[in-house]
Amino acid sequence: MIDKYVPQELNISEAAVSRIDKLVTEEAGNAISLRIFVTGGGCSGFQYGFRLEDELDEEDTVLKKDKASIVIDPLSMQYIYGSTLDYKEDLEGSRFVIDNPNAVTTCGCGSSFSI
Repeated sequence: MIDKYVPQELNISEAAVSRIDKLVTEEAGNAISLRIFVTGGGCSGFQYGFRLEDELDEEDTVLKKDKASIVIDPLSMQYIYGSTLDYKEDLEGSRFVIDNPNAVTTCGCGSSFSI
């Protein structure tokens, strides 16, 4: 029997979990989540945004992996569903990145995309 692949709302790498945990610890608050959102702009049409947040809306999707809590509003979820959240440290700096299989084009730095 072949299992059918069912995409997750958002896949979260171990590096992202570790960084979120560190950020929450630095803020000294366990009720803090990383909010991921999509806004218009960037060189490809949409861009990703990230911020720490302690307030949730009743329509938010809350995803938990280990100690990490991630919050996504319904409008943004439709653009990033099935993506992978990662955290990278390289010559370009340290940052959260999203590998989005739904994106048709992305910019060179990976922070904006189009569907």
